[in-house]
Amino acid sequence: MRPDVSEALRYLGIPHPTGELRREAERMADELSDAIQPRYFYRVESVEHLPDRVRLQRTELDLAGSTALGMLAGCDRAVLLACTLGARFDAKLLAIQARDMAKAVIYDALGSAFVEAGCDQAERDIAARFPDLFLTDRFSPGYGDLPLDIQPALCAALDTGRRLGVTVTPSLLMNPVKSVTAVIGLSDAPQPARVRGCRACNLRETCQFRKEGKTCGA
Repeated sequence: MRPDVSEALRYLGIPHPTGELRREAERMADELSDAIQPRYFYRVESVEHLPDRVRLQRTELDLAGSTALGMLAGCDRAVLLACTLGARFDAKLLAIQARDMAKAVIYDALGSAFVEAGCDQAERDIAARFPDLFLTDRFSPGYGDLPLDIQPALCAALDTGRRLGVTVTPSLLMNPVKSVTAVIGLSDAPQPARVRGCRACNLRETCQFRKEGKTCGA
C-alpha cells in the first residue's frame, strides 16, 4: 500500500505541483510506504434504531443525532473501524520537522492520505467478508451532528489502546496523530452515497480551495 500523492498535494492546496515538488513528494511517499504501513481493526455490531439515535447493541454505544440516523437508515448492522499509522510516523515527522519544515508539511499530508488509504483497504476487506451486503459511506465522530466526544467510547469499544496503540487525549485528539475512527453501515440494499463535498471534509475550515471560492472536486 502507498499514499496517494495527488491526494496529499490537494490537501496542501497544490493541485498542479511543479515537476520538482512532485518528484520530491513521490520520493517521500516511497520512503513512507517502505517504512510504515497502516494498521486497522474493526468489529461488526447489531444496530438498534431509536427515535433520536442509533445504538450499537453489544457495546451500548449510542450514536446520537440525524447524521447517524440517516447514514444507518436501512442497516441492521454496522462496522466500527479504527486505522492508524502508529507512533513510528509521529517520530519520523518530528525528526523531519527538526531538519526541514517544508518537507515536514509534505510528509504530514502524505500521512493523512496514507491513513485514508488504510481505511479504504479496510472497506475492501469488509466488502469481501460480506459479499451479499452493501456498505454505506464511512463517517467519523465530528461529521455532521455526530459528536466528537463519542471518540473515547468508540475507541474503548474497539480496544484501540491494546490492539493498535491508539488513545484519545482529554482534548479529544487521537494519539498517534495519524489515526482515524469511523462507522460503516451494512445493508441488504444498495446505499446512496451521502459523504460527499466540503461538508464531509475534515479540512473544510482551513481549505485553500474554499478560500479561493473553489473545490478540489472530491
